[in-house]
Order: sequence, then C-alpha cells, then structure tokens
Amino acid sequence: MHIMEGFLPVQHAIGWFAVSAPFVVAGAISLKRILRKRPEARLTLAAAGAFTFVLSALKLPSVTGSCSHPTGTGLGAIIIGPSVMAVLGTIVLLFQALLLAHGGLTTLGANVFSMAIAGPWVSWVTWRGASKLGASAAVAVLLAAALGDLATYATTSVQLALAYPDPASGFLGSLLKFGGIFAITQIPLAIAEGLLTVVVLNALSGRAGKTDEIAFLAGEKN
Repeated sequence: MHIMEGFLPVQHAIGWFAVSAPFVVAGAISLKRILRKRPEARLTLAAAGAFTFVLSALKLPSVTGSCSHPTGTGLGAIIIGPSVMAVLGTIVLLFQALLLAHGGLTTLGANVFSMAIAGPWVSWVTWRGASKLGASAAVAVLLAAALGDLATYATTSVQLALAYPDPASGFLGSLLKFGGIFAITQIPLAIAEGLLTVVVLNALSGRAGKTDEIAFLAGEKN
C-alpha cells in the first residue's frame, strides 16, 4: 500500500493531502473528546496504534514483484471508530516514512487516505452491517478486518491509476493492472488479517467469543 516517496505527480500528492486533511482534523477532535471523557482509553488507543504499526510494517514480497502487507486498521476501527483511526493511521504512516522508509512524506496524504481513512471506514461499516444482519461477533470482525484491508489496496490502485493511466486503455486499464498486481497476494493476506483480528479482539475482551462487547471501549461512537 505505501506509495513511495516522489512517485505521485505533484498535483496528485497535493490533492490527496487536501482530501485527507478534513478527516484527520475531525479525527483529532473526536480523539480529544474521547480522552477528556475517558482518560483510561489511552491504553486502548495505544493498543490499536501499535497493532496497526506492527502489521503494516510487515513488508512481504508479492509473487507479482511488488510488496504487500496487512494494514491492522480494522481492529481500531471496531473498538474506537474510524474517525480516530485517521489520526492514529497518520501517526503510524509518518513514523514509517521517517524511520522505516515505507511510503514517503510527499505521498503521505495519499497513503493516509487509503490506509487510515478508506480502510477503517469500510471496516466499520462492514462490522456494523454484519452485526445488524445477525452475524456472530467473530464473523463480523473477520469480514470487517479483511474487507478493510482489501479496500486499502483497492483505493491505492485507484490512486495509482489516476496518476498513471494506461496509454491505450486509460484509467480503467491501469486500474485493472494495478489491482491485479495486489490481488494475488493481498486476498489471502486479508483473510489472515481478519482471523488475527478476531484472536486479538478476543484477547482484549478477556472473554473468547464476546468481541462485540468491547467495541468502542473508548466510549465514543464515531
């Protein structure tokens, strides 16, 4: 997912910063409200951020020649909501760009939108929808984390296709190419991330199978 430093044209890089900024600001406001009402939520926030940092830092070679990795944002989207994840994800991506050379500063806006905004919102909507449809907690969490992971890579494919449309087939052709590069490796990775998120959520709740009861531990629904 990390689009490397300098890879996007300047106008695209600026555009994604502009698109991502309102989400990050809204997330910061939500985060401040959560910490004011529930100071004890700091540990939950730290756990969600650490989970995202560790998983998204695992750079795995893809069979197509690129690299793939889990995102880890589904966990935070479920327990603290997608709005705050925009802030935590931005912090994670900034540290990774500065310390691990994953992504970059000029592409930070695009990477934030795909991993810290699009992915968490898809995870949250999936989790809420699956829960309302009567799915078990474990199934809802698995679907949320897996689809949030895939949404991140789908968004990155769109970003790259917009920046570099195919000379012959245009945006759509480029989208299919970039999406195909990610899909072979990312689909099984997304499923694995979903399963891991269920295990971690069960561990955090302290009661296996009761993952739905720890949702929004921070006390604020986004």
